[in-house]
Amino acid sequence: MIELSGVHKSFGANHVLRGVSLTVPQGESMVIIGGSGTGKSVLLKCVLGLVVPDGGTIKLDGEDVSHAEREAFLARFGMLFQGGALFDSLKVWENVAFRLMRGATKRPKDEARAIAIEKLRRVGLGPQVADHFPAELSGGMQKRVGLARAIAADPEIIFFDEPTTGLDPIMSGVINDLIREIVVEMGATAMTITHDMRSVRAIADRVAMLHEGGIRWSGTVAEMDTTQDPYVTQFVNGLATGPINPVR
Repeated sequence: MIELSGVHKSFGANHVLRGVSLTVPQGESMVIIGGSGTGKSVLLKCVLGLVVPDGGTIKLDGEDVSHAEREAFLARFGMLFQGGALFDSLKVWENVAFRLMRGATKRPKDEARAIAIEKLRRVGLGPQVADHFPAELSGGMQKRVGLARAIAADPEIIFFDEPTTGLDPIMSGVINDLIREIVVEMGATAMTITHDMRSVRAIADRVAMLHEGGIRWSGTVAEMDTTQDPYVTQFVNGLATGPINPVR
């Protein structure tokens, strides 16, 4: 579904991506791990076309994304942002239905609201939440609203950017379970970036470690737990000593 080959991206003298090659099969959940500042978010932005790579190719279903028609291309994606990224001035249902009420496939307001309420129900929120504003909700509820928005248009591909950041362990577990259930239920292809190893174990089919601008290692969760790669072992187990220098 998604194929990256030799992707490079620099910002001035800062070489963030240095030849990233990665394949994400259709219908699988790929989780990308790695330390802060290793380029995980830049990688997602390159796939979405929000950042233009300096070199290499990114293909979606075999088509170079740089040649894709933008509106049709982006319509295939949903995204759960790290900070929720909800619009404070819009009601919850309007946030969820934001895409549905815009663009070439604009839905009537009543239809968009009905879809939004159904998606809210799917993430465990009742219809009474629909007319609240984001500021009236807890952090965990806001994250669920963000998830409902990500799936509102039934996308083929869903990106999750640090989906459990700022949540307590119980709510993190709830969000992880919801993500896994929804991805499997929809048959979607998923890419997630996270530091949370509980998220990795809950939602990943495969894992890739980004380090020093390239894919250091990739494999299944079971292989991650048995690999002899010292970089992966240090990161997964949160060890202060090892080949990864924690001082940046």
